[in-house]
Amino acid sequence: MIISSGRLKVRSAVLMFAVAVLALAGTLTAVARSTTASAAVGDVVALAGVEDDGADCPVSPPGSFPSNSRLPDPFTRLNGARITSKSDWRCRRAEIRELAERHVYGDKPAKPSSVTGTVSSSNITVNVSHNGRSSSFSASVSLPSGTGPFPAVVVYGGFGADTAAIRAAGAAVVNFDPYTVGREGTPRNNKQGAFYSVYGNTSSTGLLMAWAWGVSRIIDVIEASGGTILRADVGVTGCSRFGKGAFAAGVFDQRVGLTMPIESGTAGVPIHRGIPGEGAQSLSSAYGEQPWFGDAFSPYTGNPNSAPIDTHQLVAMVAPRGLLILDNPHIANLGPRSASVAALGGAEVYKALGAGTNITYHSNVSDGTHCANRSEWRTHITQTIQKYLAKTGSHNGTITMHTKATGNLSQWRDWTTPTLTDSPTTT
Repeated sequence: MIISSGRLKVRSAVLMFAVAVLALAGTLTAVARSTTASAAVGDVVALAGVEDDGADCPVSPPGSFPSNSRLPDPFTRLNGARITSKSDWRCRRAEIRELAERHVYGDKPAKPSSVTGTVSSSNITVNVSHNGRSSSFSASVSLPSGTGPFPAVVVYGGFGADTAAIRAAGAAVVNFDPYTVGREGTPRNNKQGAFYSVYGNTSSTGLLMAWAWGVSRIIDVIEASGGTILRADVGVTGCSRFGKGAFAAGVFDQRVGLTMPIESGTAGVPIHRGIPGEGAQSLSSAYGEQPWFGDAFSPYTGNPNSAPIDTHQLVAMVAPRGLLILDNPHIANLGPRSASVAALGGAEVYKALGAGTNITYHSNVSDGTHCANRSEWRTHITQTIQKYLAKTGSHNGTITMHTKATGNLSQWRDWTTPTLTDSPTTT
């Protein structure tokens, strides 16, 4: 069993005893399900108070993976068996998470030993201590009209997000400067920011995962604040490099009820395998421009077919929570066709889990300007916030692609989507 160094994967003493007894008897038939309360598959709420619901799942990656020009099957376990029930997804998701950390982003440590802070109507402070090291950062708050407490959308960098639409939908805007957690313009062997102050400036974890860790600590503080100003119904959004970051934040924290990456480009939503043929920013360029990727992604920049994972599986990791991917078909450098393929592939998992209406991909827009606020997106933004965060509305997700950048999933997969049952997990 491989256990990520920064993320605790342990079972309770009772569970370990039960598994040991069953194993000795030669009758091990089930992996116990998480005891943490979570939403039923297809519900619109995030997992209550759970950053990583599959932290207790055993994960044993093989020593090597075959090269594959097609997208890896999200339904096939590392041992080669396909999942058959919806409850199997929890531990299959844990396998995908392990691969994403090991080969793409770097490790996301579990919640530090101490996270404290404050929430006011204008600011959130975060103070972190772990293993004798500490760091702090803050984020400003802009409340909507009306009477709280309010759900919140963490907006990366104050850039590209339609903050007026967010507040009009009834959610507070939390303006998060990710550079306080992981700075750009630093070499990989001397990373800077609040994350690296705690985990070391030579950490192999890339900026996108460091930023995601920062969002998780903001959620920790909101959860502990008592809910008088902000509720722990949290979404996340951002555009361009901040779209990459928002995507990672939603992928790796299951408390995020709504993930809204905008025009994220390479290192964001677009499938790695499709980028070389689309004319998007190359993987090697994105890897070298900033330490967005984890250091371990280096071998795949010139050969994504050798990677054991691709971004459609990251899209799937968000399921069954709300996901709104907003894209720009007019800028090939952003890889919009590859992004649509990622959405189509991830949507197959959403459908199998009975949550097909919880994912939306929208690139059918007329304005070609990067990170502009587009009227074509506003209804989706409003309705998804009301559904997944305010819990007062409805929204049926759709995949709407512009004719200039229409992906075809059949060209990229050699697997089919199973019909998953509602029966308990068995192995």
